Amino acid sequence: MKHALVVARKDLLIEWRARLLLVRVVPFALLVLVLFAVALDSEPLILRAAAGLVWLAMLFSSLLIVQRSFDVETNDGAIDVLLTGTVEPAQVYLGKTIAAFVQLVTLAATLVVGAIVLYGASVTASRVVLLVTTVLCAAAGLASVGTLYGAVVANMNGRDSLLPLLALPVLAPLLIGASRATEAAFGSQTIDTASGWAWVGLLAVFAVAFVSAGAAAFGTLMESDS
Repeated sequence: MKHALVVARKDLLIEWRARLLLVRVVPFALLVLVLFAVALDSEPLILRAAAGLVWLAMLFSSLLIVQRSFDVETNDGAIDVLLTGTVEPAQVYLGKTIAAFVQLVTLAATLVVGAIVLYGASVTASRVVLLVTTVLCAAAGLASVGTLYGAVVANMNGRDSLLPLLALPVLAPLLIGASRATEAAFGSQTIDTASGWAWVGLLAVFAVAFVSAGAAAFGTLMESDS
């Protein structure tokens, strides 16, 4: 993990200096919440859809974060230097996944606050653990899938459009699970806390599966692209 953390630190420093999360991703995600609030224009409907809208904004934003991460690496050939050095491909993958995970958790916290302010969603003390666990598991799943498919399209023409086309079908179960678990954390009457934890279990399995698959396949995918 030492080399993976070095890669993650590098990515986070680049994004911190570029202010991508602050300048582009957070405003975009909050704008999605605001637009849906205006479009739905019904307090009961907005409250019912709050959890899904949070994760819909997270889904689109995660693609921006991953795309930016690989654009930085491929434009000047930095990814090839990493893969031909002493760092193993799995370590590069884990490092980039960790960096994306940190950014997504930060974004998720912002969006949850936005949902509470804009939609009137509420989280009681007894459901805070459920919400935090949901965010961590879903963010890990988004980061792992995004990084894996980011490697697939890294050197392809039209990668800006290919990444969503490949990643969105795979992320559909995660979007459903995260939305349902967050809905339970928001105290919805349509799903109880026990069902919310069941969805969290699915999110955890999803994240572990794709982190493992990504670590195993990352080197082969980058070699085939190059």
